[in-house]
Amino acid sequence: MILVLNVGSTSVKYELFDELESIAEGAVTGIDEPESEIRQTVGTSTTAETAELADHAEAIDLGLSVLTEGEAGALSEVSEIRAVGHRVVHGGELSAPHRIDEDLKDTIREYASVAPLHNPVNLAGIEAAEALLPEVPQVAVFDTAFHQTMPPRAYHYGLPYEYYENYQIRRYGFHGISHEYVGREAAEMLGRPFEETNLITCHLGGGCSMAAIEAGRSVDTTMGFSPLEGLVMATRTGDLDPTVVNYLVDEHGMAMEEVFETLNHESGIAGLSGVSEDMRDVLAARDRGNQRAELATETFTYRITKYVGAYAAILGDVEGLVFTAGIGENAPSIRAAVCQAPGLGIDLDEEANSTAQGEKAIVSTDDSDLSVLTVPTDEELMIARETATVVGVA
Repeated sequence: MILVLNVGSTSVKYELFDELESIAEGAVTGIDEPESEIRQTVGTSTTAETAELADHAEAIDLGLSVLTEGEAGALSEVSEIRAVGHRVVHGGELSAPHRIDEDLKDTIREYASVAPLHNPVNLAGIEAAEALLPEVPQVAVFDTAFHQTMPPRAYHYGLPYEYYENYQIRRYGFHGISHEYVGREAAEMLGRPFEETNLITCHLGGGCSMAAIEAGRSVDTTMGFSPLEGLVMATRTGDLDPTVVNYLVDEHGMAMEEVFETLNHESGIAGLSGVSEDMRDVLAARDRGNQRAELATETFTYRITKYVGAYAAILGDVEGLVFTAGIGENAPSIRAAVCQAPGLGIDLDEEANSTAQGEKAIVSTDDSDLSVLTVPTDEELMIARETATVVGVA
């Protein structure tokens, strides 16, 4: 069996796979808060309990305990776990999953300054799992890995070349686990081998990114050196003239830390709308006539449309435009706004699009020049598959 861990700043999500079939999933939330909760589902049965958890090690320990708790559990004992797969956000130029050793942990630490919200807690989860399951192989699956097939013309910035050589400053891209998973699923839905399919994939959730996939390989993506570049997101600006940072510091006396807090946590859909970072709330406000909510949704979809056009130009023939993650899977009006752009050759099936929420579906007509698909992402399954490949177990 393979245990997949996805560690966040105050949470641990986990899923247990047997022969690459999910048999249990759970989440521990509220770590280092007055009250933590663990909620686990096995089959049709869901259990929940509260606890006080000081750190991620205690959270993972609790998850392992609940996994082995009698009829509500999924394991007789933790020794049935034969490998642990970890989602790690930034792996630099590593292009494949790796079995974890001290050198790999040093690489994760090296990129912690670029992904400060993710890599440190990803590493904490790894070290906790190593301590609790010392004989079990641990595998890191990187969000950046799928995008390492980008050609140099796509990943270089227009900086002095020495900045790349000496400081590894380049575009890396993120959400690669999701982009690869939904790309493979979409190709299968279209009846084509992934390695012969050109796709534009849109991961639209709290964080948002797009990828241009040529013959099954990522050749461009919207996020860059960090997850801040690219699309307008829930609380992140996306593309921004860097002079804005200097202007806010020099002309308005803001501290650099305050500026980056704003760019990452107070901008995007939340900052533009003044309503919420949750697109559902913003769409509801827009429908009530809130003009800033309308501005936020139009800016959000406009940026997506621009990248669809750019990626269509890069790829030439495109078989599919794929929407995934919370907004992509569940917001028909957002998909419709992107697809109505002139020049894309999309003929959207309005009924299919309006009813497709959280499911695999083709929402364009048979006459559309470009197929439009919704595919629920499953990063945990993708991590389990990669882990099984690395260690040779399932």
